[in-house]
Amino acid sequence: MRAVVSLMRCVGLGLVFCTALIAASASAFDARQAPQAAEGTLQPLFAPWDDIETALTDMLGAARRQVLVQAYLLSNQKIAAALIAAKRRGVDVKVMLDGRQLEKVGASKARELAAAGIPLWLESGYQNAHNKVMVIDPSAATATVITGSFNFTWSAQHKNAENVLIVRDNPALAARYALNWERHRLDATQYKTQ
Repeated sequence: MRAVVSLMRCVGLGLVFCTALIAASASAFDARQAPQAAEGTLQPLFAPWDDIETALTDMLGAARRQVLVQAYLLSNQKIAAALIAAKRRGVDVKVMLDGRQLEKVGASKARELAAAGIPLWLESGYQNAHNKVMVIDPSAATATVITGSFNFTWSAQHKNAENVLIVRDNPALAARYALNWERHRLDATQYKTQ
């Protein structure tokens, strides 16, 4: 039965990702899961000294298959434009935002992303959906995970002390983040423009 439910959830996710989702048991989300071996490369960046904004837009420009975003807030015009450009290139772009933060901040790019055909979901089951994650091409050997304190905002680059870690060429880690993204999406509400 679990495999049938997982298969139904796979519609539109892609064969490799669906296979991983179906194969994953409840233990895939167990916080006690053993650490993964280090793989790929790590690039730590620190704002305001490092240009995290450009690093992120460059990574989005290199995406070929899929981009999954979890954001507390996404108001950065350059990052939004890079997501839209990826969508226009045929990349499967999906975004999840903190629903309460979206209500508070009028500067969000949610409406612009949705107008470009990017599906969005809102998380509201938490006090804060505080993830700041991008997963790029999770089913590829070049899979990349971007995470850290950096909100996807102009202020994060220009006014705040922030950090980002870009983990490249680590498909196992990217698959784990992609599964977590999907777990959150299943509890989120589809964004509808008004």
